[in-house]
Amino acid sequence: MINKDELTQATRWMIADHLAKERLPMMDMLEEEFVVRETFYSKYGKRMIDIIVSAVALLLTLPINLIIGIITFFDVESPIFFSQERVGKNGKIFRMTKFRNMRDTVDERGELLPAGKRVTKWGNFVRKTSLDELLNFVCVLKGDMSIIGPRPLVPQYMSRYSKKHLLRYAVKPGLECPPRDHKSSIRTWNDQFDNDVWYVRNLSLKTDIKMVFNLIRFTLDKKNAAVRSAAGRGDFMGYSEDGKAISLGEVPDEYIEKVMEEIKAEEGAKEAEIGVGQGGLKNAG
Repeated sequence: MINKDELTQATRWMIADHLAKERLPMMDMLEEEFVVRETFYSKYGKRMIDIIVSAVALLLTLPINLIIGIITFFDVESPIFFSQERVGKNGKIFRMTKFRNMRDTVDERGELLPAGKRVTKWGNFVRKTSLDELLNFVCVLKGDMSIIGPRPLVPQYMSRYSKKHLLRYAVKPGLECPPRDHKSSIRTWNDQFDNDVWYVRNLSLKTDIKMVFNLIRFTLDKKNAAVRSAAGRGDFMGYSEDGKAISLGEVPDEYIEKVMEEIKAEEGAKEAEIGVGQGGLKNAG
């Protein structure tokens, strides 16, 4: 039985590369082309609303951010901020700054433990209450993000998306993209990506108004807040055989074993080359 939590990041990334190579070509062949058309609202109106809302929000939340910063210092010590690259509209990279809510705890190999094991109690609280999102209004004001839109994710995922799910980058990322149906929830990567694509295809003032009301319901719902705060969903790895976006926990053990065998074979070949090289040096001596 494979303990997937013990796989190194390099191994996880290799598994994701194999999934993309084997499954994306067939999936993309079956996808229909969709052209996102810009409207006056998507090009100008949405940006005007973002500027006004983010400027007001930053002023109103300044005292809250100061309190969060002080508590964060005593919770995880200095530095209280962390900055990370995220992917924006059309694949443009930008930097997002947040208050830290995880400790930098590593395992015996020197690799960071899974996020779920590093989040502090205070960190869980700010995630559940969405207080960790307040600094993102800076990115909205700068123009890297919008109030409503697909949540920004790390650049490492870019080579793993299907053509359909790459549509989420046709618009600016947002603070949140709540479920289009307020009665449903977003619990998996597939739920999230399908919801993002629906939003992109239906972007309008009417859609954004609907999503704002859904966001309020989504945020206040304790079950959805608990799902959002859980850091144990894991990395987006690729797709299952039936085309569903999956995390590491959903990758079949047999598939992982195959990749690990390939890694062992490569390591064995390298050791053999080193042995031959050392033997040649000894003979030359």
